[in-house]
Amino acid sequence: MSRVKTLQSLFKRYRRPGDIVFAWLILIFSIFMLLQIGDQTAYKSGGKLFAQPRFWPAVSLGLMTVFAAFHLLGSALSERIEGRWREVLSWLAAFEYAGWFIAYAASVPYGGYLPTTVLFAVALSLRAGYRSVRMLSAAILSSIVIVVLFKAVLKVNLPSGLIYETLPDGLRQFMLTYF
Repeated sequence: MSRVKTLQSLFKRYRRPGDIVFAWLILIFSIFMLLQIGDQTAYKSGGKLFAQPRFWPAVSLGLMTVFAAFHLLGSALSERIEGRWREVLSWLAAFEYAGWFIAYAASVPYGGYLPTTVLFAVALSLRAGYRSVRMLSAAILSSIVIVVLFKAVLKVNLPSGLIYETLPDGLRQFMLTYF
């Protein structure tokens, strides 16, 4: 049995179904960034080339564009892999959690840090498929621990919720200070 490897087998790479989409996105992004370099960096006349504020960003973005073009070329010349759009949809699914975070951050000033954190911890646990009493209790307990750690122990100044304004004076002050 021969153990001699051909160049083709040595340089064969594993490709994902969304490889061509990724290659296009990176090439478009790198070209866009390269086109912005004149507005985003400075050129000082009379200075040495390597000391110019624009030089090294231009080199890195230029090389990024060249390698992105090579990546696209390699992906375009390779055989087509089925499942490209399923792969892209799985990438886009990650944006759901960014949406959850934005909704959480927008809700804290109205609902208060503690109630909002507990509510979103439970909602995300349910969204992730954890429906047992034990797991939901763990979500509630961990969110309470996080709130106490941030507000009471670390003294992080977070916005108080408008909901706290409806509480009686003593309880309102306690909740504003610690939760």
